[in-house]
Amino acid sequence: MRTLRPAGEGSAPLAIVNHGSPVNASQRQAMEIPVFPPVSNWLLGRGYAVALPLRRGYGQTGGPWFENYGSCTNPDYYRAGLASADDIAAVMGFFRARSDIERDRTLLIGWSAGGWGSIAAISRSPIGVRAVLNFAGGRGGNPAAGNCAPERLVAAAGRYGATARIPSAWLYAANDRFFDAALSRKMFEAYVGAGGRAEYVALSAFGSDGHRLFTSADGRALWQPPVEKFLAAVRP
Repeated sequence: MRTLRPAGEGSAPLAIVNHGSPVNASQRQAMEIPVFPPVSNWLLGRGYAVALPLRRGYGQTGGPWFENYGSCTNPDYYRAGLASADDIAAVMGFFRARSDIERDRTLLIGWSAGGWGSIAAISRSPIGVRAVLNFAGGRGGNPAAGNCAPERLVAAAGRYGATARIPSAWLYAANDRFFDAALSRKMFEAYVGAGGRAEYVALSAFGSDGHRLFTSADGRALWQPPVEKFLAAVRP
């Protein structure tokens, strides 16, 4: 895990930024600890300490890959998200013991599988988390073949929403090739329909694949204004 500190002395609120998962399973072992400069620099400028963990089964963390959702014919997206949430919870537990962190002002941020895992994490009502930014969250996406079983993804989102009460913002670009606008809307509607607190942010098309907006420096101009408006309202 990589940790970045803002300028100045004293304690700081914590932002945990959670990475995605490559479509090609062979790429998991080669993954490096993520940095995500566009979002990390923005967070540091807002006074956050930034945690950039690498979950189990990825890169040098090694070990089994617990996030496996099974086959495309019978995927368990709900359980896979909770496996990601287990690792996110471990990171939160580590930082709660540190005196330089404001333990009750944690912001969870996730992209793709990391966004899905962040939403799964707040279905368990973790202590100290004030808000979630879900960037293009989901599982089973493939830019060439579409989603394995979109109805399973929608149903899993509803199950998370039934117990999630921490506010979240769901940000999806119009041309996301993993989770298109129609699917992400259905996921969101199932989530809030079950009781989840969330707002949907429809971002304009970005490049050739809006799924990559989060990782691009140019994408920050699209997500920063609505994110700052959301955070001002929830004040994490």
